[in-house]
Amino acid sequence: MNTALKLEACWQPLCAAADLVANSGIVARAGGAQVALFYLPGSEPQVFAIGNRDPRSGANVIGRGLLGHLQGELVIASPLYKQHFRLSDGGCLEYPEQRLPVWPVRLRGERVEIFC
Repeated sequence: MNTALKLEACWQPLCAAADLVANSGIVARAGGAQVALFYLPGSEPQVFAIGNRDPRSGANVIGRGLLGHLQGELVIASPLYKQHFRLSDGGCLEYPEQRLPVWPVRLRGERVEIFC
């Protein structure tokens, strides 16, 4: 199997594109982990996949957070303690020791796929 085919095989269906909510989050399970998905529609739609578990409280609430821009970064604000996590890499702006896992994710036709 060539490298391109191996990489393509690592993309797994996560949910239907119709499940996404514009400018908001939903939560799905991927390999036992809760993943918060954020969909930003536009001329070039974007989807971000980030861990749903708030590292400070331990609660699975990140998917209910508020999207915004802070310090030039696209962020999600935790609904409990209001710390801000970059959607690009999961880093916390206020507490650098806090980090959420992120996954490559893509829209492919009528489905959302996550890279395993």
